[in-house]
Amino acid sequence: MDKFERIFRLHAVLNGRKSAISARNLQEKLGCSRATLNRDIALLEFDRDAGGYRFSTASGIFELPGLWFSAAELQALVFLQRLAEDSGGGILQEEIKALARHLNELTKHKRLHLEEASTRLRFPALVARPAGAAFAAVLSSTLRRQQLRFGYHARGSDEHTDRVVSPQRVVHYREAWYMDAWDEVKQELRSFSVDRMSNAHVQDTAARGVPESELDEHFGGAFGIFGGRPDKTAVLLFTAERARWVADEAWHPRKKARHLEDGSYELSVPYRDSRELVMEILRHGPHVRVLAPESLRQEVVKQLSQAIGQYTP
Repeated sequence: MDKFERIFRLHAVLNGRKSAISARNLQEKLGCSRATLNRDIALLEFDRDAGGYRFSTASGIFELPGLWFSAAELQALVFLQRLAEDSGGGILQEEIKALARHLNELTKHKRLHLEEASTRLRFPALVARPAGAAFAAVLSSTLRRQQLRFGYHARGSDEHTDRVVSPQRVVHYREAWYMDAWDEVKQELRSFSVDRMSNAHVQDTAARGVPESELDEHFGGAFGIFGGRPDKTAVLLFTAERARWVADEAWHPRKKARHLEDGSYELSVPYRDSRELVMEILRHGPHVRVLAPESLRQEVVKQLSQAIGQYTP
């Protein structure tokens, strides 16, 4: 255990106690000598105004007063910060700017190896959709458990509507943000694309609560983001070559799969709305065949025929 780790461990031990602790006990917990313990204690200064200990070094103060992290935890936070920057949403910078500033300062401390984050970590967001202006209101209403009013422009129908909902969850799915909510007008659970919302305002009315089990069943029961209780099962057969990729993909928690003798891969997933499933099937082109149901097979055939028509004079 190096000096930085001992300091964090020492702070955790002292901060969590209401009674005195002997030097020998501290030595055992930190795995160090009495001389080393004395040097570490000398580095700690309690700052009453900040509400926590400071770790003094020759280069200044290394610490977030009242908020302590180990080196590994700080590296994980910088990892998430970099992920947010590359995703295009800038969520960390917009919503927790104070923490972002502290993280930027900490990247200057070479002992933590954080200065490499800007060059060594990359998370390109391909075909990503920005969170949009409504994101802050969506996040606030969801965490505060308040209803949300907003205008909504649906992509599929091109329809503009006014909505009042009880937010349940905020979901980041395939480089886009969604809000799972109880629609107070339609009286049913719905999922909304956050980037399609406008004029979002948090209401004074408390949000209706929906049990977690019901949310999981509705939004997680079927394949894709559209949700709803599954009423069909897709059976897909992938070639042996494509099986090496598909077998490692998390299509659905309730998927059933098996490798066949010829190396091909049979995959079964529950679904209700076929739109996203069809797009996923088309992504694999000639390396997949729909075995069931017939309605899904015909839908894929129709899409393929129309695609060919785009290239036919």
